[in-house]
Amino acid sequence: MRHRKRGRHLNRNASHRRSLFRNLTRALITHEKIVTTVPKAKELRPIVEKIITLAKKANAVTAEAAGKGDAEEKKARVQALHYRRQAMALLGPTHGTGIWDKKDETTGDTVLKKLFREIGPRFADRPGGYTRILKQHYRRLGDASPTAVIELLKSGEKKVQLKAKQPVAPTAPAPVAPEPAAPETPAT
Repeated sequence: MRHRKRGRHLNRNASHRRSLFRNLTRALITHEKIVTTVPKAKELRPIVEKIITLAKKANAVTAEAAGKGDAEEKKARVQALHYRRQAMALLGPTHGTGIWDKKDETTGDTVLKKLFREIGPRFADRPGGYTRILKQHYRRLGDASPTAVIELLKSGEKKVQLKAKQPVAPTAPAPVAPEPAAPETPAT
C-alpha cells in the first residue's frame, strides 16, 4: 500500500523525476506555455507556483523598502537575494538556459532573470493560482497518453469558472396545514 506517499512516480527514480520537473519548469518559464502529459502537468503545477511565489516575494520586499533608507534597502536586497538563491536551488544549474526570441536570437536573459524581472511582478497582486491546465482532446503519438497544455496566466487575467455561481433565491416559507383534531375518547 502507498498510504501517505504523495505524488506520482511517473516510472522514474527520484533524480530523474527532479531533472524532469526542472526541465519542464524552465521550459514553462521560457515559453509560458508547454504541451505535456496530464499527470506531468498536474505534478508540475505546485513546483512552478512555489518558484513564482519566491519571485513575487522578492519583488514585494524590494518594492516595500524603496525610499525608506539605505539600511532598509540593503536589508531588502539581502532578502531578495535569499529568495533568488532559493529559486536557483529549485531550478538547478541555469547555465546555458538563455531566453531565445522568435528569430532564434538570444535576448541575453536567463530563466532566472525572466522569472524575477517579468513573471514575479506580473503576479504581484494575485494570491495564487498562476497556472492553467487545459486538457487536449487528442492523445500523444507513440503511447497514446492524454496530453494537456499548461500555461501561465496573463497579467490581470482571471481563471474562467465553468459555471458562475447563481445567487440563492429566497425561499418562501412552506404553508402550514392545520393539524387534524384528535378523536375524543369517552371518559370511563
